[in-house]
Amino acid sequence: MCAETTRVKTCDIVALGEAMVEFNQTQADPPLYLQGFGGDTSNAAIAAARAGAQVAYLTRLGTDRWGDRLMDLWQGENVNTQAVLRDANAPTGMYFVSHDAQGHHFSYARAGSAASRMQPSDVQTWQGTIEASRWLHLSGISLAISASACDTALAAMQTARASGTRVALDSNLRLLLWPLARAQACITHAIGLCDLFLPSLEDITALTGLTEPDAIVDWCHAQGAQHVVLKLGAEGAIASDGQTRQRVPGCAVQAVDATGAGDCFAGNLLARLSQGDDVWTATAYANAAASLSVQGYGAVAPLPRPDAVLKSLQP
Repeated sequence: MCAETTRVKTCDIVALGEAMVEFNQTQADPPLYLQGFGGDTSNAAIAAARAGAQVAYLTRLGTDRWGDRLMDLWQGENVNTQAVLRDANAPTGMYFVSHDAQGHHFSYARAGSAASRMQPSDVQTWQGTIEASRWLHLSGISLAISASACDTALAAMQTARASGTRVALDSNLRLLLWPLARAQACITHAIGLCDLFLPSLEDITALTGLTEPDAIVDWCHAQGAQHVVLKLGAEGAIASDGQTRQRVPGCAVQAVDATGAGDCFAGNLLARLSQGDDVWTATAYANAAASLSVQGYGAVAPLPRPDAVLKSLQP
């Protein structure tokens, strides 16, 4: 469990965002769906816990059955839920995933969800958990689900910085949630508050118009990110500490469902950084973990454990 002791780092990672119930299509006709769980930072928290990190989660959930199921999930995955808030006046969000030749597609039922009702005042409740953690992990979705959630995420980042907790931000741009101009402004501001920025090539191209990987890494550092890991999908990733950058090649696999692959990457990267790896070694590990996660359906069920990842890294 992650103790809440101010400034003493007794927890590796605390993640903040929205967790959701997932219905993932496994058959088109007649349509069949596999019920699971998702939400990008929740997926990352579980991935990190499976990788051996001490992890906590911060969010609001409904007091409904689905909120109870998510609490059971985290507790079963050794993710600390002591600071999770329950909201009797709003539901737990859910989403549906469908698949076709163009990839996977999301349909959301999250308007007015409990997580979207997060308030900056919630950070006072969460302050001890944030201060006790080595890393605070958030994403563009943490900022996008509502204006109050964005303010909450930024307040949490400021609390982390004030207490020596490092901040990781995954771009996770979802333009169905907010206008591009607001996403550009909020994510750019948040990059300046983070120690590690995890953009995807697709996201940053949409945000900046840049397409060349080295130019993108340069831009991210210019916004204030100390470390940058640019995710290139099947092509791997580029990791930079501002002085040195290295390309980590991708892993050739037969992908079944890419849902949550970036979250798996983020969680395993932070777990390995917490365990003492440098950013390049951690990126190679995270890349291998993500390549394993796309070989099964759903965001959580295929998240690998260390023995499988280490086996895949063997020459």
